Amino acid sequence: MAQAGMASQAARLAKDLTLTGQSATTIPKLVYGTAWKKDRTADLVYTALKAGFRAVDTAAQPKHYDEPGVAAGVKRAIVQGIITRGNLFIQTKFTAPGGQNQKTPYDVDAPLAEKVNQSVRSSLRNFAIEGEEPYLDSVVLHSPMDTIQDTMTVWKTLESYHPRTIRNIGISNTTLHVLEALYTNMTVKPSVVQNRFHEGTGYETKLRAYCRDKGIVFQSFWTLSANPVLANSAPVKAVARGAGVEVAAAYYALVIGLEGVVVLDGTTSESHMKQDLEGLEKVAVWAEGAGAADWASALTAFKELLGDEG
Repeated sequence: MAQAGMASQAARLAKDLTLTGQSATTIPKLVYGTAWKKDRTADLVYTALKAGFRAVDTAAQPKHYDEPGVAAGVKRAIVQGIITRGNLFIQTKFTAPGGQNQKTPYDVDAPLAEKVNQSVRSSLRNFAIEGEEPYLDSVVLHSPMDTIQDTMTVWKTLESYHPRTIRNIGISNTTLHVLEALYTNMTVKPSVVQNRFHEGTGYETKLRAYCRDKGIVFQSFWTLSANPVLANSAPVKAVARGAGVEVAAAYYALVIGLEGVVVLDGTTSESHMKQDLEGLEKVAVWAEGAGAADWASALTAFKELLGDEG
C-alpha cells in the first residue's frame, strides 16, 4: 500500500503545484533562479524560457539581482511568442536596507511601509507588459526584519496589493518561529517559503513538515551547489540509472519528491537547462511506470539520508 502511494506521488512529480492562496496560482516544479547573473541576466532568462522554464525568481535587490534584466528577457520571449504573461510565474522580493548596496529601488529614508510600496511599484514597472494590467505572481520578503513588528508591517503592506496585483506572498531565509507567527497572525497566509537546502540547516526538515501541513510550497535553493555529496548519493545514482537521466535531474526529482517542494535552478548552461527540464519529465514517466518500485525504494532511502519523517 505504501509503495502504491509513492507511485501515485511520482505520477505528480513533474506537474505544477497549485498555491493555496486566493488566486489559485500554479507554480512549476523547476523555477529559474536569476541571482548573480549580472550583465548576462536578460540573455540567460530568455534562454531559460526558450528551453522550457515557465517560472523565474528575482529580487528588487540590485546588489545581487538584475530585475530589469530579468524583465527584458521575459519581454523578449513574449514578443517572440515563446510565452505569454499568463503562462509565466514571476516572483520577486522586497529586500530590507541591510541587504542592499548604495543602489536601492526605494528611498532609504522613507518609512518602512513606503519602502515596500516603492519597491513593489518599481517591480511592477519592470514587468509591465503593454496592453496588460501589471501583476506579480509572488512577492517574497527576502528575510525577516529585525523585529517581528517590522516583519508584520512589511507583510501588511504587501497584503494591501493582494490578490489582484500581488497574487501570493511569501518569505525567504526564515525560521520556523517567524513563519508560524505570520501564519497565525496575518490575514493573507504565506503561500511560499524560500530557504536554503543543505546539511547545515538539517535540510529544513521541521520547517518543510510545517509547510506541508499548512499547504505552503517550499522553494529550495542552494540545492545542488551546497550538497555535492548528497547529489551523488546512492539513491540519486539509482534514479539516474533507472530513468536514464543526468545526476542533477535525478537529484532534483528526489528533492521534489519530498512533496510540496519546488527547486530553484540557476544553471547558466543551455544544455543543462534542457537536461534538467526533460530529465524531470523522464523520471516522472519512469517512476509511475516500469520504475515504480525502484523509485519508491530510492525515495525512501533519500528521505532517510535527510532525516525526513514526512
